[in-house]
Amino acid sequence: MKRDIIRIDEDKCTGCGDCVPNCHEGALQIIDGKVRMVSELMCDGLGACIGHCPEGAITIEQREAEPYDEIMVMQEMVGKGFNTVVAHLRHLREHNETVFLKLGMGFLIQHEAELSFYVQDVKDAVHQVVVAATNTQSGGGCPGSQTIVFDPSSMRPVGQEITVSASSALRQWPVQLHLINPTAAYFQGSDLLVAADCSAFSLGDFHSNWLKNRSLVIACPKLDQGKEIYVQKLINLIDTSRVNTITVLMMEVPCCGGLLQLVQMAVQRSSRKVPVKAVTVSIKGGILDEQWV
Repeated sequence: MKRDIIRIDEDKCTGCGDCVPNCHEGALQIIDGKVRMVSELMCDGLGACIGHCPEGAITIEQREAEPYDEIMVMQEMVGKGFNTVVAHLRHLREHNETVFLKLGMGFLIQHEAELSFYVQDVKDAVHQVVVAATNTQSGGGCPGSQTIVFDPSSMRPVGQEITVSASSALRQWPVQLHLINPTAAYFQGSDLLVAADCSAFSLGDFHSNWLKNRSLVIACPKLDQGKEIYVQKLINLIDTSRVNTITVLMMEVPCCGGLLQLVQMAVQRSSRKVPVKAVTVSIKGGILDEQWV
């Protein structure tokens, strides 16, 4: 069958192994100094490993591959413990893979007597959506890529008011375009800010004037790898999450214009059209140009 599955460019792969623990399904191993996929049956094609490759050696392609087997994955995973199981099932949930999620939970229920943890604890951890910013992170995988919706009240010290100039307008985590789940609830119908990595450091009013009431993704069109993945995620944000508007905040340096090009490519390939505003920021923090394109 034809389906999405990861592809590893061995010329780029250095064998660092950063992606291996972040493949919750256990499809990746280091063999002969290179990361290789050991089983197509265990690769779900959702790309959790991509953001953890510093060399940009991992991409997603559509090709003939054996169907993904959730039961085989769970058989391998339960021996790795509670945190790994939770990370895997959260991964499925965040990508709306409800069929696989039900299969995985069904496997746990069927084999609960053999497990070293309680199935109800897994359910509670997997379906925990809102996590206070001060909470200790739990679950497997990289904490930096765990989906978090911020509760603004949890960020205010007891008995102390935060001034407007000092408050953060950030509504979610993660924000890096490789790491975000484009179908996450906080993107649904939102006004989206696509910001160059440097822009927040140049603009003194980034939070109060640009980020406020917007969802956020950040990227660097010059240094980041996997631009086609960026385009596909932006398409999903437009078509699936149905973002309302897109504001592209880019620096005046020439390479930063690539960010607007990525957004425009996504709009052209999408099934629906959204208004796009391009804003150019000077390296000293001023607004050089602002227009709908």
